[in-house]
Amino acid sequence: MLALGKLLDLTLAGREPAEKTQMTVEGVRMRWLGEGALEVRPPEARDNGMDLLLSAGIHGNETAPIELLDELLHGIARGDIKPRARMLFLFGNPEAIRRGERYIEQDVNRLFNGRHELSSGTEALRAGELERLAATFFSVPGRMRLHYDLHTAIRGSKIEQFALYPFKEGRQHSRRELARLRAAGMEAVLLQSKASITFTAYTYEQLDAEAFTLELGKARPFGQNQQVNLLLLEERLKRIIEGDEPSAEDERLDGLQLFSVAREIIKHSDNFHLHLPADIENFSELSKGYLLAEDLAETRWIVEEEGARIIFPNPKVKNGLRAGILIVPTTPDQLG
Repeated sequence: MLALGKLLDLTLAGREPAEKTQMTVEGVRMRWLGEGALEVRPPEARDNGMDLLLSAGIHGNETAPIELLDELLHGIARGDIKPRARMLFLFGNPEAIRRGERYIEQDVNRLFNGRHELSSGTEALRAGELERLAATFFSVPGRMRLHYDLHTAIRGSKIEQFALYPFKEGRQHSRRELARLRAAGMEAVLLQSKASITFTAYTYEQLDAEAFTLELGKARPFGQNQQVNLLLLEERLKRIIEGDEPSAEDERLDGLQLFSVAREIIKHSDNFHLHLPADIENFSELSKGYLLAEDLAETRWIVEEEGARIIFPNPKVKNGLRAGILIVPTTPDQLG
């Protein structure tokens, strides 16, 4: 197997490869772009016009997606997977991955769309570098652009595998992409309704890619992800990479649960208090009238929506950041 196929090993060791460019027997070109970054190009005659960005490890302790990308790269380097798509593999926060921690100083996934320019430190620099790598990769006109940013969650979830679909004013959510997510094993999709500062928000809003944050189960250490079943996602990614998706795949969304954002719960001060059990799961339902959170100046969040659920509750975020999202069910006919 080509050495560049071992991008994870290089990243964990903090080493640069001796050879920055290598070629497989089938003529697939692998090029090391920097720490945790590898470009894969199919032979020109096989290129189907797809640019696919796969990222993981934006949070360093979310190991199941990192292991999945590692397996895909091994398959490409061995010649078992024969790409027709041009690809960029990114391990987002190498130092946090090495330490097995979510982040070192600050959450990288809250530093995109220019937010890193308002901050300092190695993770702010890394967010800027990830933006530059993605912008260069998606700079070729006339090509399909797709970005999956793979994560696992801090807490358990009543819906284990789900996707977050970014928002841009005037741009419609794609039924075709929702059907692709359904085929990849996603049980639900959250349709966001405002601009954001995550990696996929950047590639969706600024680089015109179809972009999704995929949540794939609960975060566990390397080698302990047997309970995270990524077989459907792995199979779909291989088909996208090899240009082998069903050509006439319909846009049925049967069984795919859709949600929209009702409100974001923003932590304004150290007085913030979230009235939820510490072990509450994502997608837990909340009854109308429930006092969800309180903050200074008698700020109160009371559940007013029918069928409301909570995701990503985290009272420990920094002041000014989101401490949870209140979501409600929606239907395909409300896509937009």
